[in-house]
Amino acid sequence: MSNGLLLWVDDEIELLHAHIIFLEKKGYEVITVSNGTDAIDECSRHNFDLVLLDEMMPGISGLETLQKIKEILPATPVVMVTKSEEENIMDQAIGSKIADYLIKPVNPSQILLTLKKNIHQKEIVTEVTQTGYQQNFMNISTKIDNCRTVEEWIDVYKLLVHWELELSSTESNMTEMLMMQKSEANNGFAKFIRNNYLDWVDPNNAQLPSRPLMSNNIFSRKIFPLLDKGEKVFLIVIDNFRYDQWRVLANEVGDMFDIDENLYMSILPTATQYARNAIFSGLMPNQIARMFPELWVDEDEEEGKNLNEASLIQTQLERYRRTGTKFSYHKVNDSVGADKLLQQFSQLGDNDLNVLVINFIDMLSHARTESKMVRELANNESAYRSITLSWFRHTVLSDLFRRLSESDYTVVLTTDHGSVRASRPIKIVGDRNTNTNLRYKLGKNLNYNAKEVFAIKDPQKAQLPSPNLSTSYVFATNDTFFAYPNNYNYYVSYYKDTFQHGGISMEEMLIPLVTMKKKKRN
Repeated sequence: MSNGLLLWVDDEIELLHAHIIFLEKKGYEVITVSNGTDAIDECSRHNFDLVLLDEMMPGISGLETLQKIKEILPATPVVMVTKSEEENIMDQAIGSKIADYLIKPVNPSQILLTLKKNIHQKEIVTEVTQTGYQQNFMNISTKIDNCRTVEEWIDVYKLLVHWELELSSTESNMTEMLMMQKSEANNGFAKFIRNNYLDWVDPNNAQLPSRPLMSNNIFSRKIFPLLDKGEKVFLIVIDNFRYDQWRVLANEVGDMFDIDENLYMSILPTATQYARNAIFSGLMPNQIARMFPELWVDEDEEEGKNLNEASLIQTQLERYRRTGTKFSYHKVNDSVGADKLLQQFSQLGDNDLNVLVINFIDMLSHARTESKMVRELANNESAYRSITLSWFRHTVLSDLFRRLSESDYTVVLTTDHGSVRASRPIKIVGDRNTNTNLRYKLGKNLNYNAKEVFAIKDPQKAQLPSPNLSTSYVFATNDTFFAYPNNYNYYVSYYKDTFQHGGISMEEMLIPLVTMKKKKRN
C-alpha cells in the first residue's frame, strides 16, 4: 500500500533521481514535472497528498504556481524548496500558507521528516498517544485504588483529563477504555465523598487537616490575602466551568499570563444556588438562610436563586471587617452585557475588587438539554469543549482577557461547580414538592435505592437548609440521573447524555481555581 502520492516540481528534476528512488523505496508514489504549467495540469488530474515545489523556475515562478495549486487543491500541503534565503520570498511563501520550507541542497532525511510531519502526523501522534496511555493505564488504576486524600483524587482527575484531551485530538479507539477508567474513578470518588463529606463540613472540624478548600473559603483564603498585599483583584466566576474546559482555555491565554493553576472542591449540592452563594457569602447554605433569610431563596420559590450575589459579597466584607474594600459586581449573560462591561473597563480600576459572573456555559448546558440542534453541535465531551473554546475566541471575553493581561490586576478565575454527562437513569419517587434537578433531590418521603445514591437524612449535618422537619437530600453519583417511574421512557430518552450538575462526580466537584498575573517580559 502506498504511503502517499507526491508531486515534485523542479526545473532540474533529473538531478533528483536518487532522492526519488529513496522515496519510492519508502513506499511513496512520486510524479515529477519540470515546470509550473505541467504542475498545475497534474494537480487538475490527481489529488496529491503533498507537493514539493521549487521556488525558482523558468516560466511561471514557484510563487505563482503555488497560488494556482492552492486554488485547485486547497487542502494539499505544499513544501517550498529553494536556493534563496531572501526574507521577502520566505514571507510571501508563508503568507500563501505553505506547509514547510526547505533550503537546497535538501537531503533525503529532511524530505522524509517533512512528509511525516505533513502527511502522517495524525497517525504518528495517535500511535504515540495510544502507547503512552496504555503504558500509564495500570499506573492510573493503581492510583485510583489507593486514593486516600483530596490531593490524590485531584492528581488522578488531572491525569484522566490529560489523557482525555490527548486522545480526543487523535483518531484513537482507546477513548472508550479511558471513559471506563474515568467511570471507575468516579465510583471510587463517590465512596470517598460518602466517607468524608459530613466530617469536612462539620463546624466543629474547621481545623481538620484533611478538610479541602471549599466554596465558602474562596474569599477568606484566596481573595482577601491578595487584597491584604495591596493587589487589585479581578475575580471571574464562569458558571458551570469544568477543569477540561479550563485546560483548553489555558492554551489560549497561556502566552498572556503567568498562571498558577489549582483545583478546589465544590460544596453539595453542586448547583449554582448553593455553591455560588457559598462563595460570595463565605457561609454554608443553612448559615445564609439563618443569618440572611432575605437573601436566601428556597427551592420551591419561583424567585431567581442568584439575584442577591452583590449583597452576599457585601455581608462577607462586613463580617471580615473589610468595609473599606471598594468592589464592583457584574453579571454577563450575553454579548451586549460583555460589550457594556468592556466599555466601563477603565473605570473599574478605582476598585480594590471587581467580581464578574459569566453565565454562558451554564446556558449552553441547558440549551443542549432543551434543543436538539444544540445537542447535535455538542454531542460529546470533545464537542462541548470545542464550543466553549469557540465562544471564548469569538466574544468580547477574549478582548477582556487581553485587557487584563496588559493591566496590573491579579486575575482569579474560578467557577461554582462543573457538570457531568448523565447517561444512566436511576429511579426515584417523591411528592409534587420535590425539586426538579436531575442530580439531587430534596423533599419528604423520597423513595430510592440506597445503594445507588448518597443520602443525607439530617440536612443540618451537611449545613443545608431544611424546609421541613422530615426533609432529606439525595445525590446522584458518577454519571447517573434521577428519573420518575411515571412516563419513565420519555423522561429517560429526553435527558440521557445531557450535561447535568448538582450531584457527586469529579467533573462537578473538583473545579478550577486559577490565579493569573501579567506575564513578566524579559
